[in-house]
Amino acid sequence: MAAVPPARTRPSGPESHQAREVAESFGTNASRYDRARPGYPGALVERIVAASPGPGPVTVLDVGCGTGIVARQFQAAGCEVLGVDPDERMAGQARERGLEVEVATFETWDPAGRAFGAVVAGQAWHWVDPVAGAARAAPALRPGGRFAVFWNVFQPPAELGQAFAAVYRRVLPDLPANVWDRPLLDIYEKIGDQAADGMRQAGAFGEPGRWYFEWSRPYTRGEWLEQVPTFGGHSQIPPADQRKLLAGIGAAIDAAGGTFTMGFTTLAVTTARAGAA
Repeated sequence: MAAVPPARTRPSGPESHQAREVAESFGTNASRYDRARPGYPGALVERIVAASPGPGPVTVLDVGCGTGIVARQFQAAGCEVLGVDPDERMAGQARERGLEVEVATFETWDPAGRAFGAVVAGQAWHWVDPVAGAARAAPALRPGGRFAVFWNVFQPPAELGQAFAAVYRRVLPDLPANVWDRPLLDIYEKIGDQAADGMRQAGAFGEPGRWYFEWSRPYTRGEWLEQVPTFGGHSQIPPADQRKLLAGIGAAIDAAGGTFTMGFTTLAVTTARAGAA
């Protein structure tokens, strides 16, 4: 579920949560999003569940649940999951897959006295105000509850990453920055810094830590091109430029043999609600 938006449509740094038009654009094709976006390492889910207070099934609040990709993994691990998402189209897709979803931005969502064993956010926390979001998560967590926000970060083969960067420069020359020009993990480490600072400022959590999970998966040309339009901000690229972008990316993959293996690092920033479980 990695998001690699053009810099002109998703601001980096503390302004990303203010880009509501981009943050709420993923439902443009919710079914494609659900098909194309990858899930998360099972080890991450297992570690969050193990670190969440019991007894009984762990109750999980999935922030920015989208179509329910994260939620279904926690459900499969035996958890009871409630999703929150600002986009009714994404929520509708998740409901079709059996998830209970409440539609709201997380900063304005009302926990209504409910407390969960874990609050999680997969590929979504950069769209949430990191301070207001952490302050909202605190009363939604039981004492000792696990708070974990995480991202899948692409690590393409070096030559293919350079080819992708060249396509973006050619098709979208006005981009002030090109995310393929440097390791994406550097970008997400900074986003993680903001998440950790928000947790600290909320004043209700222990010191945040980071978990890293390395994995990979093969992609065909068609599988990758199916995913590209789901990246943040890409739905706002003019259709003619979208076609050129996909054609250029497809040609780069063809030149690499038509398939490739994408490396991933899943980065989680995590802490626990203060107080005894």
